[in-house]
Amino acid sequence: MAEDVQETAKKRLKEGWIKAWAAIEVLAVTKDAAETSLKKHMEQMKKEGDALIYKEDFKKAEEVPHPFDRGKSAYSMVVEVEFAARKFETLVYLILNYAPSSVEILEPSEIRIKMGEAQGILNSLSELVHNLIASRQGAVAIDA
Repeated sequence: MAEDVQETAKKRLKEGWIKAWAAIEVLAVTKDAAETSLKKHMEQMKKEGDALIYKEDFKKAEEVPHPFDRGKSAYSMVVEVEFAARKFETLVYLILNYAPSSVEILEPSEIRIKMGEAQGILNSLSELVHNLIASRQGAVAIDA
C-alpha cells in the first residue's frame, strides 16, 4: 500500500501539484497524550482531498520543561511529513488548519496563482485573525 501512495504522489507531482515538507509538533502533559494526539492529527490531515501525505517520520516523544508551570514537565513530539498539495491555496489551508512549526516548498521553484485563489487565501487569513480576536486568544496591534 505504501508503494501505491508513492506512485500516486509521483503522478500528482508530474501533474503540477506542489511538493512540500512540514514539521508538526505537539506538546502534552503525558507521553501517551502527545503520541495519541499527534497520530490523530495526522490521520485527519490524511483525509484532506486536495492533499496527499506520502512520507511520515514520527520522532520519539521527549520530556521537556512545562512552558507555563515551572518545576513540571510536559512531552513534545514531532512528525516530519512530505506531501503534495493540489494548489497553493490548498497548502495555505493545510498550514492554517494543521499548524506546522515549519514548512518548506520543495517543488516547483516558482508558483503562479490566479486572482481568485489569492483573494481566497487572503480571506482565509482574515477570518483566522478575526476568530483569534473574537476568542481573545490573540489580537492585532493598531496604532492610534
